[in-house]
Amino acid sequence: MFKRAKPMSWGNWARHQVYPKGGIKRASVYLWHRLRRLPDPPHRIARGVFVGVFANFPPVFFGIQMPVAALLAWALRGNVLAAVLGTLLSNPITTPIIALVSLNLGHWMLGSSDSVSVNGVFAAFAAAGQDLWHNLRAAFSDETSHWEGLILFWHRIYFPYLIGSILPGLATSALFAWATLPLVTAAQSLRRKRALARKSRP
Repeated sequence: MFKRAKPMSWGNWARHQVYPKGGIKRASVYLWHRLRRLPDPPHRIARGVFVGVFANFPPVFFGIQMPVAALLAWALRGNVLAAVLGTLLSNPITTPIIALVSLNLGHWMLGSSDSVSVNGVFAAFAAAGQDLWHNLRAAFSDETSHWEGLILFWHRIYFPYLIGSILPGLATSALFAWATLPLVTAAQSLRRKRALARKSRP
């Protein structure tokens, strides 16, 4: 009943993740429309946006940003839907930027002179994936387990990424929450005034 008459291809789905069908401007307007119409007080909506945006940064949350953001918003008495909307900051365009900034900041904070490029990230992921696949087969055979790729991934990618993601995550989350608070306050005030004006009409 609710399925598409013509199923969307994987290529079109991937393209829409990068560039929405109606355009980035239309998608942004839709998200803002949803955000300003949330019934909670502005400070709870801003709190939800804060945790939702932050969930996009630490790599430990990859793939589970939405449930993590919802749980954090519930625990901190923020708006859960606003938190889920905040996770949409992470997409195929912004994620590589977040990754490179966090990685290189993490290496700097750890006192490492190493810098990581996009190709370096892919190479480390590939080496770790090969080790995982080999070790899975080794568990059921006489092959020797290999850990070099996983160790490299931990030291060169994951741990620096984790350390370096905290400060950008907090700064970006605070910026979005700071911008959300007055905007939602003004939008809700305008809605109340319009509702009162409609009620006062004969």
